[in-house]
Amino acid sequence: MIRSPIHSSHAEGEDMKFHIAINLERMDDAADMAAVRDHTLQMVQMADKAGFEIAWAAEHHAVEMTIAPNPFQVMTWWADHTDNIRLGCGVANAAYWHPINIAGEAALLDLISGGRLEMGLGSGAYQREFDRMKPGLQQPDSWRYMQEMLPLVRELWKGDVEHDGEYWQFPKATSCPKPLQETVPMWVAARSPITFDYAVANDCNIMCWPLTMPMGEVEKYKTQLDASIAKAGGWDGTFALMRHCAVYDNEDDRAATMGAIRNVLGKFGNLMMKKGDVVNGFPDNVPLEELEGNVRVDPAMLEENLMFGDPGTVIRKLKQHEEIGIDAFIYYASMGLDMPRQKRSLELFIDEVMPAFS
Repeated sequence: MIRSPIHSSHAEGEDMKFHIAINLERMDDAADMAAVRDHTLQMVQMADKAGFEIAWAAEHHAVEMTIAPNPFQVMTWWADHTDNIRLGCGVANAAYWHPINIAGEAALLDLISGGRLEMGLGSGAYQREFDRMKPGLQQPDSWRYMQEMLPLVRELWKGDVEHDGEYWQFPKATSCPKPLQETVPMWVAARSPITFDYAVANDCNIMCWPLTMPMGEVEKYKTQLDASIAKAGGWDGTFALMRHCAVYDNEDDRAATMGAIRNVLGKFGNLMMKKGDVVNGFPDNVPLEELEGNVRVDPAMLEENLMFGDPGTVIRKLKQHEEIGIDAFIYYASMGLDMPRQKRSLELFIDEVMPAFS
């Protein structure tokens, strides 16, 4: 690939693109699994009709609040019920897969979907999950698996390759099938400078999630990206940023949103900090006063930092992100909010927010 000598993260005159990230989620065992299934698909279909560019499916294991044991299965399901939206693997944990396995699964999804795959790899989040899926591996070391796997998957998509690496070794093999797309867009989930450097040097798009941190965290990521671009001598990728998003126009919906996000952050804090038990897939809530750092739960802070607010407020926040250099905003819908309010928020976003960016 020929690199452009100068890269501007958001090309002048280009409109910000919108993606949706959504999980099948149950906050307790009273939630009907079939209703959760139907709701998730309906949200993706709404995004498809509205012109969202990508729908992202995650990978997580043994947790009801993020039911995503195989992102390719979820994306194949979505592909069969949508027309245009691209299907994003956001993201597969490289340490849990064999390269031949993931290359074939991803290529099959690309074939079934008519060439709509966006392939994302990452390094995982929860040590609790590693303790079960890859015992002995510490989450901070898992980036090494991603960096060995990513170029190998690209080679497997081209044809036969032998591999004798640190984590995988196999004789001559290839991906069957091959992707329909000549070049599958590759994505890396990045937060640290080393991952930004790797993504830029390997012609990958980048997605970031600042969790509940303020705008300064977004600016830090952009600074890291610019430094990586300077090292590489250019980059023509997409820089996407994910935030929990809720658009509301009345006090009841606002209060429900704040209650939902604080509840889900209490469970997220359990998984991140290994401070509580998980029973039948449902994490205990860590007491809110014990949460700190990336999962702080002060209501005023959450309302300011997350993509929460009435349509005008959300437009203002998105414009700030656009000015920093964000190419695409990933609307993270899953936060334990009840299904009717999730749909109402997405309707407001589609009807009253997106027109400001077209």
